[in-house]
Formats: sequence, C-alpha cells, structure tokens
Amino acid sequence: MTILEQRTHIIKSKSDELGFLDIGISKAEKMEPEAKRLDSWLNANHHGQMSYMANHFDKRVDPTLLVPGAKSVISLSYNYHTEQRQIDSEAPKIAQYAYGKDYHMVIKEKLHEFINWIRSEIGDIDGRCFVDSAPVLERDWAKRSGLGWIGKNTLLLSKKKGSYFFLAEIISDLELAYDHPVTDQCGTCSRCIEACPTDAISTEGYIIDSRKCISYLTIELKDEIPTEFKDQMEGWMFGCDICQEVCPWNRFSKPHSEPQFEPTNKLLHMTKSDWTELTQEVFSKIFSKSAVKRTKFKGLKRNIAFLDLD
Repeated sequence: MTILEQRTHIIKSKSDELGFLDIGISKAEKMEPEAKRLDSWLNANHHGQMSYMANHFDKRVDPTLLVPGAKSVISLSYNYHTEQRQIDSEAPKIAQYAYGKDYHMVIKEKLHEFINWIRSEIGDIDGRCFVDSAPVLERDWAKRSGLGWIGKNTLLLSKKKGSYFFLAEIISDLELAYDHPVTDQCGTCSRCIEACPTDAISTEGYIIDSRKCISYLTIELKDEIPTEFKDQMEGWMFGCDICQEVCPWNRFSKPHSEPQFEPTNKLLHMTKSDWTELTQEVFSKIFSKSAVKRTKFKGLKRNIAFLDLD
C-alpha cells in the first residue's frame, strides 16, 4: 500500500468513527459538464427566487477558487432517516430532515473535528468544510466521489443506502487516492415523476423546476404560494419527502443513530388543531435549534393556512 493509499485509508476509517454514513474522494478540478448543466438550469429560471444559486458561479464549479491549491474533494454523507412519524395523520407534515436539531450545526461540528484530526495525524493542510451553506455542487461532487448517482428526482441515490442523508464536503490541498463514479441505477423507473403532485420533475426526469417543488414553495418562496398549487400540497407545511418515499432504493434506508436528530415528543404529538392555532411562543420553543426556523413563524403560518385544514 502506497503512502497515498495509507493516508486515504486512515481518513476513511476516521469518517466511520465520526458517524458518517459514507465517504468518497474525487480530484479537485473545474467541473466542465456540470457547469454547462447548471448554466442551462439557471437560464431556464428553474431556480425561481433562489437568486443565490446564480451567485459565485465560477466558485460553484471550481473548488480551487474556494481553496487555492485544492487537490481533493472529500464527499461525506450523514444519515437522517427515521421511522418515527407525527402521531396525528391529519396534522400538516414536516420533512424528515427537519425533525431534529439543525443539520448545519450538527454536521459542521463533526467536519471541524474531522479536519482538525486530519491536521493532527497528517500535518498542516489547507482546507475548508462545507455543508449546504456555500457555493458547492454537493450532489455532483458526491457523484464524482462514488457515493451514488443523481437520480431522476435530482437527489443523490445510493444502491445500498437510499437517499435519506445529508451531504457535506472537505475541500483541501491534501492529495489522496480518488474514487470513481457509479452507474445510474434508475433504469426505466418513473415512480418519483409520477408521484410528484405538482409535476416539478421533468417527464424524462433528472431536471427539477424548483418553482413547482413543494420544498421550494414552503421554504424558499417568500411571496404567497400561487393558488394553482392549492390542492396539490398533500399536507406538507415544511419540505416534502414524496419523491423519496416512493423511490425503490429507499427500501435499503436504515434509521439514523444521531441523538441530535431525534424529534421531540412535543413535535410528534402536535395535532392538526395545535398547528392551526400555532403561536410565536410555541414555534420558538419547538424549533429553537431546528432548520424549520429558516421559514420563520410567519412563513410556517402562511404554509399552514394555505393547506386550508379546516
């Protein structure tokens, strides 16, 4: 085993210790095909009000602009799947990923621990940690690193682990042994396309119009939700899991083991009437450290009202 392979092996072993679901490594270089696809997607205005997606385009497709001299992109996944559900079947729904503590906080802390460990074991490296908070094409890097393929629902899918996981990266000037992409396994399946109630996924798959996506409508959209979606939300008040729930590969998803992602009893036991009568005080208490805070109390109330639960 070469020094490069040994170094890569101990880094991958450490990711297991820190609780990451999977790890893959790819060469840090400008992403030419991905840049063209992103440009096309933006030109079609599929990003809607997410103007930040068009910002820092060059950095988004070239990791060496984020970390000068970067040689490797370490892609990591972190499981958030849970079999727990809200008790009241008529209550407005929250996507699984937002059940517990904000993943940005949880994973960023682990990433900093990881990179500090790398520095203590290997030496002083230049590197930065990212988790859904910077101009990084996370799914594309994860695909390049062999963590899975980008499915027809545009999420990263793993043959053995499904899709209920967060993605994160460490971009560094450390040279490592690189992994390789895996084959697309969606085949002729079109369950996610057919199940999407707002037709956000293109008929052939692999392209999503965010302006129609329930997650976008309930989180990113700051205006009123267009009336055309009035009877298509299927009870979702924050995010949406439909295209994951119908994906055959998620039969291999296993429950996470991260205590900080556990939902509170209060959240799970909120009834339909509790949600329709939600106050700022209760919102602040339940979601004090939650990703749901992103939509703010006003936004969540808007979403609940739009569902017309009465």
